[in-house]
Amino acid sequence: MRITRLIVLSVALAAVSCAAHAQGKPAAKDAVLYFVWPQDGTVIKGGFWCRFGLRNMGVTHAGDDFQNSGHHHLLIDVNEPLDPNEPIPQDKSHLHFGAGQTEARLELPPGKHTLQLVLGDAKHYPFNPPLVSDKITIRIK
Repeated sequence: MRITRLIVLSVALAAVSCAAHAQGKPAAKDAVLYFVWPQDGTVIKGGFWCRFGLRNMGVTHAGDDFQNSGHHHLLIDVNEPLDPNEPIPQDKSHLHFGAGQTEARLELPPGKHTLQLVLGDAKHYPFNPPLVSDKITIRIK
């Protein structure tokens, strides 16, 4: 019984060690993350569809750990850099699209807003180095 417990504990510790090394996976060298729409400087009246683009990598669901794939995260009015050793936060400024979505309907208050995309891996960690879009600025009327 004691040997069985030691074996189970050893397997569990090895699994935790592997999980810790899963973060920080490299993205494809030629991958590009971008906004299909809106473009930088766009003035929008009311709600709008925001469309995400990704070239030379695949989009998949959160939790699906396929090589050269990830899922979108949209940062709204975020100025602080992401910590590559932490999962991307999930709140009103860090939207997760873990079902593999490539577009979203957004309703933002009137005014100037910044948008930036970040590709996350299966566990919501940024790739290393992070795969991010250019930050764009839009204005809502």
